[in-house]
Amino acid sequence: MNSVARRLEHSPLHQLALARFREFTREKEAIFWTFVFPILMAVGLGIAFRNKGPDKVYIGLMDSPQATPLATALAAEGDVVVRRVPAAEANAALRRGDVALVILPAGGKAGGVAYRYDPTRPESRVAQMAANEALSRASGRPPAGPARVEKVTQRGSRYIDFLIPGLLGMNLLGTGLWGIGFALVRMRTGKLLKRFLATPMRKSEFLLSFILARLAFLAVEVTVLLLFARFAFDVVVNGSIVALFAVAVLGALTFGGLGLLVASRARTQEGVMGLMNVVSLPMWILSGVFFSADRFPAVIQPLIRALPLTAVVDALRGIMIDGASLAALALPLGIALAWCLASFTAALAMFRWR
Repeated sequence: MNSVARRLEHSPLHQLALARFREFTREKEAIFWTFVFPILMAVGLGIAFRNKGPDKVYIGLMDSPQATPLATALAAEGDVVVRRVPAAEANAALRRGDVALVILPAGGKAGGVAYRYDPTRPESRVAQMAANEALSRASGRPPAGPARVEKVTQRGSRYIDFLIPGLLGMNLLGTGLWGIGFALVRMRTGKLLKRFLATPMRKSEFLLSFILARLAFLAVEVTVLLLFARFAFDVVVNGSIVALFAVAVLGALTFGGLGLLVASRARTQEGVMGLMNVVSLPMWILSGVFFSADRFPAVIQPLIRALPLTAVVDALRGIMIDGASLAALALPLGIALAWCLASFTAALAMFRWR
């Protein structure tokens, strides 16, 4: 047995496997992302979703003299969140995804209500059923007068019109982080950055070259997605195309700066990939890419509004859906610009050639 053990111990397979094991244990980033990060994610999600009841249903109720009893009946349902909206803002609330359904009190002797919603959104169907149930329970019978349905199908008010600007912002984030960050780390792991030490090139020129190269593909990237959305789903840009591209350029610069910052010290592709996931995943969830960020608790709304992806997506939606001008979007544009300057400045200070 001892001879067999010694033979296995000195075999090439055993030595190679032992070398791979030692390489892994010496890689701190790999240990963190393999063992620690999943536990932290489990703890965070476990806290967020423990004892979680049914999903809330967000229903808008158009202000009118008849709205108060309806609001009382709807609020009696534990899963329904009622938001009173003026008549002029009802369609905007649907467009932004703030509510899944708008109830219009019909008034008059016949009573009754009307439902306005986007039929392409599954949560609107759920909201309609919840409203029917709440109003029926409050009256002890079906709502007086049949509910009239107004399906929102016009351009600019559909869920796809809400989604496309979010996808455009998420694409700007992904290409800025992954396209620039990975390229920089590959150069570091390939020992190419060390060679630049002997050149008169400054760090600022080197890092800016990544940003400029990123902008060279921006026009094609944005145009392809907008053309696809136009011909496949009839999505239009209600505002200025020039303003939309200006916001896209600012977004590309902002996320490019974040990519440089994340990769400024990373030594391995595994390490930078983990850092990019830490930066991007929370914004994918919180920044209103797929649904309105207003669904999250009010206590974290200031944090959500301060995220760069939230600012860029809000600006893109303001131009594409509402036709807003750049001046009207000063707040989100200012937030994105602040992230752009801060991230590039920090990347310049932290960057090392080795």
